Amino acid sequence: MKQGILFDLDGTLWDSSEEVAISWSEALQKYSDIRMEITTEMIQNVMGKSMTEIADIFFEGYDLEKRRELLEYCCEEENNYILSHGGKLMEGLEETLKTLQQQGYFLYIVSNCQVGYIEAFLEYHKLGQYFDDYLSFGETGREKGYNIRLAVERNQLEQAFYVGDTQGDYLAATKAEIPFVHAKTGYGVVEAQVPYIEQLSELPEVAKKMFDEMKDMPAT
Repeated sequence: MKQGILFDLDGTLWDSSEEVAISWSEALQKYSDIRMEITTEMIQNVMGKSMTEIADIFFEGYDLEKRRELLEYCCEEENNYILSHGGKLMEGLEETLKTLQQQGYFLYIVSNCQVGYIEAFLEYHKLGQYFDDYLSFGETGREKGYNIRLAVERNQLEQAFYVGDTQGDYLAATKAEIPFVHAKTGYGVVEAQVPYIEQLSELPEVAKKMFDEMKDMPAT
């Protein structure tokens, strides 16, 4: 039976909020008509939203065409910055991924980010060997629930669950009709009684329990 664990990225596998804030602030300095500094707190407050939603929040005073122009440039600069600076990995990340892989689970990333962001994460931190596939909002233009379901189906997973840190992640997993595990190491809270981890090293044990409980459930 093919069993998969799908991960949110920001707040679940790493914290790149400081690096993203720096890259966006530097990008906006190149616009003479923009006077805005993006802070780490601002980035953390919108983590989990799609890129277009973030642009609509940060650049609400501009017309749609300008918002999209600013978003495209900031995302391009963000990817370049992440590729050369990385982010802050959650404690025990690689050890946990290695253990999960050794247990026979297939690992995936589904994030609301732009194309190139997951790739920069994997490239800078040399973690590509642990993940079998990934999907982003930038690739499909669709919401996270759709992308989780797409990842499950195109990888032919018979059992799967999603790990994330926000209420939005929980709702997306629910829409995709797979169980959810709350990573309490991240940015948000989840207003539901769900399995959780307080550190990544707990995930292998939780995964075993999750999949044991799925034995009598219909396949995904």
